Amino acid sequence: MTTLLVASTGGHLAELHDLAPRLGVADDCVWVTFDSPQSRSLLDGREVIHVPSASTRDAVGTLRDFLAARRVLRSRRVRRVISTGASVAMSFFVPASRAGLSCAYIESATRTSGPSLTGRLAARLPRAELYTQYASWAGGRWRYGGSIFDPYLASPVPRPATLSRIVVALGTHDRFGFPRLLSRLVTIMPTNAEVLWQVGSTRIPRMPRDARRQVPFDELEQAMREADVVITHAGVGSALTAMRAGRRAIQVPRRQRYGEHIDDHQVELARELDRRGLVLAREADAVTIDDLWSTAGWAIRTGEEVTPFRWTEAT
Repeated sequence: MTTLLVASTGGHLAELHDLAPRLGVADDCVWVTFDSPQSRSLLDGREVIHVPSASTRDAVGTLRDFLAARRVLRSRRVRRVISTGASVAMSFFVPASRAGLSCAYIESATRTSGPSLTGRLAARLPRAELYTQYASWAGGRWRYGGSIFDPYLASPVPRPATLSRIVVALGTHDRFGFPRLLSRLVTIMPTNAEVLWQVGSTRIPRMPRDARRQVPFDELEQAMREADVVITHAGVGSALTAMRAGRRAIQVPRRQRYGEHIDDHQVELARELDRRGLVLAREADAVTIDDLWSTAGWAIRTGEEVTPFRWTEAT
């Protein structure tokens, strides 16, 4: 029987993709996500079911995914559903739970102090298994399973003679731009550097001439691997992409009060990753050229041993 690995694209899919080898389901899993350059690249060669895309707090998209979930569950012999969110998790958990299937929700690593809205909704399902990536707020039904960031370590490396290649990745969310950061970066960027600008929906009066709304995932990852410096918004997907590419990024959180996201979970994530030494966290109006030189002297590597995810016995 099949395990469905369910996640929306972006950080949720990036987390589930990196967690998958630690979940013990490699031989019998089918992926469920949205069709995007990221999902096509990350899941190349895997069995994937594409469902309608749902954005943040998107009731219509969630309903479409619920209808798609019922069709999938009727057409396959499914044993359990594992998800890292977001709303697509509930679209599958509700019919799966009604059918008596096992459902496991792994809260995003962006939630350092408590569950997200999706996590709180999942907790209303009596048989759902709930996992946090932070031991500090585990308790009750929430069990600590391990962190997506556990395998990564930072180490100093020789700095380059010049900052010749820089990647700026502000995410691809349609509803939320990040003009504060883009405005800051265009004023401090070295004039002789080759910069890949991935700006999503962000628009400012002084746009970089070669700014791109979206960059294919393979191209973005390769550019990060070859870059001297990587600067990203504090999204978990961007963080993981930079780490896989061996880069200790400058990570800048979006702030709710400026209309840059629905809440301040990126602030929490940036602080956590800075504490681990895996990023250099900075506010949008405080990034300096010295920060670029500082982060160019670090690299991220993967530790030799990766701990399996800590399932409870019920799973």
